[in-house]
Amino acid sequence: MLRDRQQGMRFGGPILVTGGCGFIGANLVRRLAKAGGQVLVFDNFSRGAPALISDSGVDRVIQGDIRNRAAILDALRDTWSVIHLAAFGSVVDSVADPAPNFDNNVLGTFNILDCARLAGIEKLVFASTGGALIGNAAPPVDENSIPRPISPYGASKLCGEGYCHAFGQAYGIQTVALRFANVYGPYSAHKTGAVTAFIKAVLTGHPIQIFGDGKATRDFLYVEDLCAGIERALVANVAPGSVFHMASGVETGIADLARMIARIAGRPGHPIEFGRKRIGEVERNFARGDAARTAFGFEPEWSLERGLAATLDWFIAKGDSAFLEPSSDS
Repeated sequence: MLRDRQQGMRFGGPILVTGGCGFIGANLVRRLAKAGGQVLVFDNFSRGAPALISDSGVDRVIQGDIRNRAAILDALRDTWSVIHLAAFGSVVDSVADPAPNFDNNVLGTFNILDCARLAGIEKLVFASTGGALIGNAAPPVDENSIPRPISPYGASKLCGEGYCHAFGQAYGIQTVALRFANVYGPYSAHKTGAVTAFIKAVLTGHPIQIFGDGKATRDFLYVEDLCAGIERALVANVAPGSVFHMASGVETGIADLARMIARIAGRPGHPIEFGRKRIGEVERNFARGDAARTAFGFEPEWSLERGLAATLDWFIAKGDSAFLEPSSDS
């Protein structure tokens, strides 16, 4: 334990992870705690569950909402850094009703930043997005691509990046915005993303449902690779307001993804059904991770096939409970 704590000193002090009970949070807090970090989780439990991190080794789980400034300030006492994952994360839901998305992602992120300023926080890592923020730009995109979001969700993340840059420049907080690709992996049973939906369909014998003709493409990143990148960004010395794409750099068609999952599950030829494309979703997306590689050594190690196999194994091991959790994109 002493060696773990000494190793954790490289984090500078206690780390507060907002949304730490969600999919990415459940993987990240395990990694940080294993590395000796003193990890505090701040979550309102609306889209994540404390049970996901019950064996994670975190120091404390705080029930609180990023729209409640008093709760944030209380959680930030004696905290050195923040990893802000909490968000209203659905493109589809943001199109159906943009107000909750703005309330959580824009006002909530402003609250986190302003409370971090008041609390004297040294470092803040902000979970942004790639495709939803950039919009329908010719891939591969990078940090120089012009953001043109086509959904309220993408716009909310662009606002968050803007405030991160402003607070970094005005107040000296070392803010870093990381634009996540489409992340998949263990602890994602409550999500409605393509990988989770396709795995559940294959394991339950239902047809895989694809919105559109299946030719849309995405950049899929295994969660362990993402968490390694977040950890590196947390301890890296980068300019306040920096932005980095966290991506595999590989373009994968949605129909190809569905067929790959079916094949890995031992069920090639599993039925696939195509429906109407959803409003607000980009057609093609993948990104370069060169800037993150140069700045803090981000280097994805998991191939899509290997990551999907590991994710499928997790779902099989979880059993029936993987199909009982409420759906969410966060």
